[in-house]
Amino acid sequence: MSVELLEKLSHVASHFDLRGVLVDVEPWGSGHINNTYRLTVDQSGLPVHYILQGINQNVFPNVPKLMENIQRVTRHIASKNPGDSRASLTLVNADNGEPFWRDEDGSCYRVYLFIEGASTVDAVSSPEQAYQAARAFGAFQCALADLPGGPLFESIVDFHHTPKRFQKFLKVLKEDKLGRAALCKAEIDFALAHEKECSVVVDRLADGRLPSRVTHNDTKINNVMLDDKSGVGVCVIDLDTCMPGSVLYDFGDEIRTTTATAAEDERDLSKVKFDLDLYDALVNGYLSTAGGFLTDEEKRLLPFSGILLTFECGLRFLTDFLEGDVYFKIHRDGHNLDRCRTQFELVRQMETCFPHP
Repeated sequence: MSVELLEKLSHVASHFDLRGVLVDVEPWGSGHINNTYRLTVDQSGLPVHYILQGINQNVFPNVPKLMENIQRVTRHIASKNPGDSRASLTLVNADNGEPFWRDEDGSCYRVYLFIEGASTVDAVSSPEQAYQAARAFGAFQCALADLPGGPLFESIVDFHHTPKRFQKFLKVLKEDKLGRAALCKAEIDFALAHEKECSVVVDRLADGRLPSRVTHNDTKINNVMLDDKSGVGVCVIDLDTCMPGSVLYDFGDEIRTTTATAAEDERDLSKVKFDLDLYDALVNGYLSTAGGFLTDEEKRLLPFSGILLTFECGLRFLTDFLEGDVYFKIHRDGHNLDRCRTQFELVRQMETCFPHP
């Protein structure tokens, strides 16, 4: 870390109520959106840790509403877990009384109390880990099922609106500005054959067959803190995309990110397998905490949610490939097409296991 950056971060930290002397700043975590650092503060001889994050305003331009969401969510979960400081992220106010601070050049920062004795993993190593992650996300949704104060702010509009994703795909395909459609005819045909499935959740949200709930919308396993000794999921983190939606978005993305046996960009599709043991662990963990508040229709569509969210992700990769790789970062020619193919292969395998609605 450069001296200049260290001085800047120290200046930012000085605007938060850290109740001690800052003694260390170090980069932290593996997130891709926000720059994250761990602070060590001397509080009367006791080292206390905090997390400092720079908020990516390209992704989240309305910082006050974003932080209002997070404050509402964290306070509500904390109110249901008195005495358990690890059950929810804890925001630290800035010296302006707000849960974030804006510096002279307009950059915004926030600080959380560091959760001790727990850590994250970037990939599931066992069915037990999958169970614990799903259990934690289910508990998170359950705690927020009665969040007062009206709907949360929609931090990314239409994030999981699959029909709109499909319409963008059709538009990009029709234009085919780079002539890439000829390179992926099989994938295009697969996408076109799944148009009907795109509207299953959106239509049911619109007509009331599915309730709108508080959802996390980024349910990768590395967004759950696991206790270092017991492995139990203790806290859900990365709350920037908490907003109204369907629980099926969250559970479906858990299926997508947890049950694949190969990397997201694996070129050898024979290595891409849908792991039913991990799926069963997810279902059991999730229903152990969420089963009591889910409707029958939500439970019925849990298997389909994996198909939908995996298809949506593959469709986004395919659209980006056709458009010229303008959204997802690539590291080789055809990278987004490779990513699309792994997702569509997972969809094919899921479809042999689960009926469509």
